Amino acid sequence: MSADTISAAFYRGDRTFSVEQAKPQDPGPGEAAIRIAYCGICGTDMHVFHGNMDARVGLNRVIGHEMSGIVDSVGAGVTNVVAGQKVVVRPLDHCGECPACTAGHFHICHKLKFLGLDTDGAMQEVWTVPAHTLHILPDDLRLDHAALIEPVAVACHDVRLSGLQPGEDVVVIGGGPIGVLVAMVARDAGGNVVISEVNPHRLAIAQKLGFDTVNPAEEDLPAVINARTGDKGADVVFEVSGTQPGVDAMTAVAATRARIVMVAIHAQKPQIDLFQFFWRELKLIGARVYEPEDYEKAIATILSGGVDADTIITDVSPLADIQSAFESLDSSPTAMKSLIKVGELA
Repeated sequence: MSADTISAAFYRGDRTFSVEQAKPQDPGPGEAAIRIAYCGICGTDMHVFHGNMDARVGLNRVIGHEMSGIVDSVGAGVTNVVAGQKVVVRPLDHCGECPACTAGHFHICHKLKFLGLDTDGAMQEVWTVPAHTLHILPDDLRLDHAALIEPVAVACHDVRLSGLQPGEDVVVIGGGPIGVLVAMVARDAGGNVVISEVNPHRLAIAQKLGFDTVNPAEEDLPAVINARTGDKGADVVFEVSGTQPGVDAMTAVAATRARIVMVAIHAQKPQIDLFQFFWRELKLIGARVYEPEDYEKAIATILSGGVDADTIITDVSPLADIQSAFESLDSSPTAMKSLIKVGELA
């Protein structure tokens, strides 16, 4: 390890972060220490900030998982990476023994540890993680753009599970960061994508990215989709809003034998129109996080320009300003993806 102390942002409860000096954790067997360049702020991080996850994370946690960085050092037995390589972390640590793991579904392990929530995360200058979570980046991929790989991998997983075929009609309900990334990955896969969103700032960003949009507070979304598709409806629907109106819309816009992918995490159990599932033989697909192939797809998609990283990243703050960055996200409706610049690596 090349430093005696590092800067780290600790969540202390009551919507408060404290940036303090801490001792970096030397990598043990099977681990690697990563010098962090950038870390994105995601919706789950905001839930932590609001105190909704105190029972899980406690009041002495370094959060963050949407990151990019460079390998600093490795522990005994690590052969998949070496010091100096650009990497991202796929922040899932599985048990390897539960029924999901033995079936090969490590990403939905019954005892899954999510790094940055159940363990300390990337809002610190050096982050030590299991080496099996690392993906090596191409040298020409910018580290700020690479901080989008984790959420783009979510989108890649969602689109892959949908079975989207080129030329199919797609509706993405919810135009926040994940919704817009799902829309871009779906468009990159050949889908004809419409984004439904009520926030005018998010609608403006979606339109800047070249998407057709509908504000369901002002227009009849099912009528618009039917008019676009000859009364067929959408072949694939992604519910990314996390709202009851979004769930109502997902069945209302669906074509016969459409696939509906439930992306959002709902705070309460939503009511679902099962009549539409019967009448139109719909399929509902649950999608949770990502698998290794989704990370590799995300890396390739960002590198190829399939995701417009410069438009998605709306602001970057230094680690010392993490408190104001989180407070701004609470008060500002204009941000899409906010990054924290953790270390001076780029």
